[in-house]
Amino acid sequence: MTVTYLEYYELAQEPFSNAPVSRFYYSSAQHAQALMRLTHAVSQMKGLALLVGDIGAGKTTLARRLLDSLPEDEYEAALLVIVHSGITAQWLLRRIALQLGVENPAEEKLPLLSQLYQRLIRIHEAGKKAVVLIDEAQMLATREIMEEFRGLLNLEIPERKLLSFVFFGLPEIEENLKLDPPLAQRVALRYHLDPLSAEATEAYVRHRLRLAGAPRVPFTPEAIAAVHRFSHGTPRVINTLCDNALFEGFLAKARDVDAPLVERLARDLALVPPAPGPGAPDAPAAPGGERIDLDEIDRFLESLSK
Repeated sequence: MTVTYLEYYELAQEPFSNAPVSRFYYSSAQHAQALMRLTHAVSQMKGLALLVGDIGAGKTTLARRLLDSLPEDEYEAALLVIVHSGITAQWLLRRIALQLGVENPAEEKLPLLSQLYQRLIRIHEAGKKAVVLIDEAQMLATREIMEEFRGLLNLEIPERKLLSFVFFGLPEIEENLKLDPPLAQRVALRYHLDPLSAEATEAYVRHRLRLAGAPRVPFTPEAIAAVHRFSHGTPRVINTLCDNALFEGFLAKARDVDAPLVERLARDLALVPPAPGPGAPDAPAAPGGERIDLDEIDRFLESLSK
């Protein structure tokens, strides 16, 4: 019988898959803050909210988490993933209409807008709020599309918007919004998803291992520190490094994944550690590859002179 790395490390399932599995969602402090703010924006029908993050920061996972958290008896909510930058405003409008329950959406724009408006009125009369989450929103890169969103945000009744959007995208979405300045001015909430800190990276790794059934953490503390250093705290890269490290550790029949293994994999994956800060010289290396603490040397020399 062939043993897999999951069995070797006593795991019930893959802990570091990059598929957006809601069960493995890790609520870091900033993810919790983002979710709370986005939930507030849609619950108050603010119109347009924006979550920005770099590649692999967890935007899609957060979008799905937000969608799952909206009660079906209170929201008519949909998640639309943009997979191509060449989509047209007409295609987008029809897709939004379909997602919100418009049956047989018209091909022409004016009849389609009428259908959508009537559907939004029915959603409102049912005591619900209409929300569309747009993932990979940076692909919406034309003025025509931005103007279309502005028009959709104008669908309202006295003192109440009928539709809210949340954009999840890379930082360039900010430039796309500038294609239609009136739309950019309507962003009611912005939140930037930063990389995980060293402490949050360790908690993230432990969290996913625990949910995968691990009876212990098969990474040394130094290995987790190396994962953070080479991943820069980006969840997708953390997953890739850790998954590869567990497989290589299994091949080597290692009980624990150590830092040298993570560093070798990082080099194989062409990952680089963060550069030293501005004006901070790189500390010299000690034998064995360890870094010498220059401040500690200064303190030691001062003690000798006393």
